[in-house]
Amino acid sequence: MERTTTARSGTRRTGLPLAATVLTGTVALYIALVAFGNITDFGTNRDFVRHVLAMDTTFHDPDLMWHAITSPALQDAAYVGIIAWETAAAVVLVVATVLGALGLRRGDFGRARRTASTGLLMLLVLFGAGFMAVGGEWFAMWQSKNWNGLEAAARNIVVAGVALIVVHLPGATVSDESGE
Repeated sequence: MERTTTARSGTRRTGLPLAATVLTGTVALYIALVAFGNITDFGTNRDFVRHVLAMDTTFHDPDLMWHAITSPALQDAAYVGIIAWETAAAVVLVVATVLGALGLRRGDFGRARRTASTGLLMLLVLFGAGFMAVGGEWFAMWQSKNWNGLEAAARNIVVAGVALIVVHLPGATVSDESGE
């Protein structure tokens, strides 16, 4: 493990805070590219959202079809909401990455940890509650062969979850005296 000197304790660990910062930055880059792609190629994933909400490629079970949203205006509003949430999460995670980089130099990772936690939790809400729970179960996305995003949502949950764990591992603060 890499060690650097500090005035107070003689040593401080930088390996784990560096890993947390790099992982946060990686997730920030990923979700920023996702949001950018959804903004610049609006139609592709708009079609995805429209089909999921309309439930037009599910089993058409009458007991579930009342869940369908067929209004293009409501479908597009949901899609714009998703893009806005992705963009906000990307901004929060970019800020967390900058704070992490600064924290590595200053010996204080607490603000970076709190900010990264917020951004990563935003992604867990989007992909866990939004895509898996609402899309997967309420709109029966799992029934569709063509418009099923559950596997991609699960990947995003794993990546955000692993990053969140790394950010909160004991020793992920630069200075053990920080109380974080």
